[in-house]
Amino acid sequence: MQIVGYETGAAGDDPPALLVDDDGTLSREPLERGVELEYTLGDRHCAGTFDGSTHIACSRPNAPYCDAHTSTWVCARCTGTCLKAEMDCYEDHAIYLAAFGPTTVKVGVTREWRLQTRLREQGADRAAHLQTVKDGRIARELEAEIAETFTDRVRVPAKIRTLDQPVDEAVWRDALSRFDPLDTFSFDYGFELESAPVHETLASGTVLGTQGRVLVLERGGTTYATDMRDLVGYELERGATDRSLQASLGTF
Repeated sequence: MQIVGYETGAAGDDPPALLVDDDGTLSREPLERGVELEYTLGDRHCAGTFDGSTHIACSRPNAPYCDAHTSTWVCARCTGTCLKAEMDCYEDHAIYLAAFGPTTVKVGVTREWRLQTRLREQGADRAAHLQTVKDGRIARELEAEIAETFTDRVRVPAKIRTLDQPVDEAVWRDALSRFDPLDTFSFDYGFELESAPVHETLASGTVLGTQGRVLVLERGGTTYATDMRDLVGYELERGATDRSLQASLGTF
């Protein structure tokens, strides 16, 4: 068995899950609260690719993807000058602010119809829809301007370090005071943490929930957080891991 992908459940159609290929059969390993995961991570290699709903395996050693199965989304680097052969982002785009506890505020853009899905994919605690424009080029230009004040990238390890902390209300009010938002959002991911989780890559424990692509597990009295992308490519063996894991101070 190999983990070949994951679903955050951000769209609300299906719960979050790991996508597992077991000798050519693709299945979803649900990550709903209370689910018990009992897997040990084995070797890691390329997770292959998908042709529609069919998974195509790859044995190359690079992980999570080899050069043949690595794709680059050029739009992520766009600042208004199209990097494609022909611009194709002719639909309404939303510019937004996303807040991550306690004090991180980032600017971003997405197609307007998937705004809330995109915010949940990132695990945002709060958000504001600042403006809607007619295409991606204009949206990226405005994003680049706002990025002179607010960051346009927050890496997962930084989110994990403060996963237990709510957004500082004063910081959020100050950020919003610079704009006239069309709408604001507050997200609840169904779990609360009393302290910061330990950052580990594992697939063993009781699922407490997911926030964006962060999987939160409880094992042996310690709460762990795993970036689901870091699981992609691993072969799975049935049975909980017996490797030594860092424990939180609260377990002593």
